[in-house]
Amino acid sequence: MNHFIPTGNEYVSLPEVCEESGALDSLNFLYMAQKGMIEMRGASARPLLTPFVEKSSDTAGEGEAEALPFSEIRWSRDAFWLPVFTAKAGTLSFCYELAAPLGQRGFMIRMKVAGCGSGSVRVGLRGCWSQSIHRINQSKQMRGEKRAFISSWSNDLVLEYVNAGPLFALAFGGDGELTSEWHGEDEGLCFKVCRDLVPSPDGCAEAVFFLGLGFEETAAVASVNELRYKGWPAEYARTRTWLQQRAKKMRTERLTEIYNVNQFFCVFYSTGLTLDTEQFVCVTSRSPHYYVSAAYWDRDTFLWAFPTLLHVDPGLARRALLYAFTVQWRNVGTHSRYIDGTCLEFGFELDELVAPLIALLLYTEETGDRSLIEQQTAAGKLDELLRKLEEVKHPAADLYASFQQPSDDLCRYPYLTYDNMLVWYLYRRLSLLLPDRYGFCAEAAERVMRAIRDNCVVTDPTPRFAWAVDLQGNCEVFDEPPGSLQLLPYYGFCTPDDPVWKNTVAHIRSPEYSYSFAGMPVAEIGCPHAPYPWLLSICNSLLCGYEEQALQELEWIPMDNGIACESVDPHDGSCRTGAAFATCAGFLCNALRLAAGEPAQ
Repeated sequence: MNHFIPTGNEYVSLPEVCEESGALDSLNFLYMAQKGMIEMRGASARPLLTPFVEKSSDTAGEGEAEALPFSEIRWSRDAFWLPVFTAKAGTLSFCYELAAPLGQRGFMIRMKVAGCGSGSVRVGLRGCWSQSIHRINQSKQMRGEKRAFISSWSNDLVLEYVNAGPLFALAFGGDGELTSEWHGEDEGLCFKVCRDLVPSPDGCAEAVFFLGLGFEETAAVASVNELRYKGWPAEYARTRTWLQQRAKKMRTERLTEIYNVNQFFCVFYSTGLTLDTEQFVCVTSRSPHYYVSAAYWDRDTFLWAFPTLLHVDPGLARRALLYAFTVQWRNVGTHSRYIDGTCLEFGFELDELVAPLIALLLYTEETGDRSLIEQQTAAGKLDELLRKLEEVKHPAADLYASFQQPSDDLCRYPYLTYDNMLVWYLYRRLSLLLPDRYGFCAEAAERVMRAIRDNCVVTDPTPRFAWAVDLQGNCEVFDEPPGSLQLLPYYGFCTPDDPVWKNTVAHIRSPEYSYSFAGMPVAEIGCPHAPYPWLLSICNSLLCGYEEQALQELEWIPMDNGIACESVDPHDGSCRTGAAFATCAGFLCNALRLAAGEPAQ
């Protein structure tokens, strides 16, 4: 089984950089006209891009090139995000580095060879463009024509996809003259881009390849030219500096690695810019490994990813809020949507309805920037959201209904304790932040708290919070990691010494609870949606007083090769469901910061 090191920037995701070979199995980009993500993918045995080194034959007179096998392969991440691959290529030393510079519509690859002696050496990329895939939760093969040609503008190789008109293109350039060739096969469009190098007297040589994306040929070549003009040293240093300035040291080397890799994975895989319209969007994940990739959930973005987006870059967090309150607003609270705001999956979720506003309050409190919340349009939307809440309020009790649970599974009973706690939190924070306009929400918050205490507490065998009630005498004693009752003190609803909450947590974490993995190596909580320990459960443990247990688990579990996933195996900690879960990666970083004693964000 291959292991991958993802990287990327706002425009391009490289989710499948293979540790074993350095190959890129795929690349992808967001595309507004297609409402999701488009992926260029190689064949099963022939990746989209594979680095190679060839050395002139030692046989006199033949002059043929010989492909050199890689051995002694080592991987690392520079600044926790930029992959570096070192290996032996035959007897040569080989270094292969990737970087997708910030703000650039493409990426760069640098290859360095040492030990060449006096003979010439050739480095390059072979590839097979087998499939063009449209991804929004599911993958669909696109129908169109793949073209390869040399651009008359720049003499660079261009791969272009056309369907009635052009949809996208990928161009290849270098810091020196390149040789290109291509041909069609049953597996797809195969190509090779390479550069012949004359080593320096010390036997070393290097080459840089620039790969640019665009809507069509001209734009793709322009992306290459921009990278070529600015050059590897400047663009790499600029991006590396940005990453280093945001990197954080945790108490161990392993936790430092987990924190920073997941921080950058959240930033670059839960947000992005569309290739065709350059619009900023938020998504669950830009990796095809996540099973509901390239779609939008209010909860995922604003309860899980947002605290880390805010910590890394308040300007980025502000853009996410603007996106929520404009493009995504008309269907706020609806189960899931496309990146253009239209409905993907119907169904009302209370936690999703309040999530953007909770994030707006957090942003305003942490940054002091009141421009968003005080704009008349935003004020109107706050009023609109409060009206939407009234539409799902019980006619007699101060509880609010949801059609689906935080796991997205259907509710058995509509009045969820956790979701109503979020309504309490929203009312309370709104009254404190905007007392002149929303001071009345303080009383509403108190009514919701009393309603939860009066209706959502069961007493057999000990008083504890129910998961959900129907206000007709029925209740469900249960919990879900994506909206856990363990988080009530995190939001300030109760204190950690509240006896009802303590009884609730003791029940959830006991071996008798159906989805507890107490006593196992990963002693966390699952639920029917994914009946294994959840990464979000580890986050909950970090936030509810079980931080030492959670930190010990994070020290050894592999997750998705160090990236947050939905759930892991209770015995070995490997990914079981939901690989490359970008918004969860954000919540993991937030929980790690708080467990380390940093201020809440």
